[in-house]
Amino acid sequence: MVTRHSSQGGYIALLTVLIVGAAATAIGVTVLTLGADSQKNALISQQSRQARYLATACGEEALQVIHDTTSYTGTANLTLGQGTCSYTVASTGSSTRTVTATATVGTVVRKLQASVTINSASISVSSWQEIG
Repeated sequence: MVTRHSSQGGYIALLTVLIVGAAATAIGVTVLTLGADSQKNALISQQSRQARYLATACGEEALQVIHDTTSYTGTANLTLGQGTCSYTVASTGSSTRTVTATATVGTVVRKLQASVTINSASISVSSWQEIG
């Protein structure tokens, strides 16, 4: 009597290994993608904070220029740390100025605007806010 062994057991084992391997690969790719997205978000968050600080520094530089030369209006650029910024001082009256500072770090841009009143011996900031 001739006995035949079924070869289906080998195919089932091979198919199981392929399915488990594909699932493990999919899980691995998902974990790597989530990690990369998390790193990208962390970098953008860090650049956003740096740009905000840089815009503030640029605005403060403009205030110092106004303090030193009360008739000043104009634009200047600064490079600090990882980014660049520019500020514009515009006259909005004989004793008022508007300061607009824009900072860029990487791909992140932050802007702020301040309203300044010039007094005889000092300057005062009536508003200081981030703008779109």
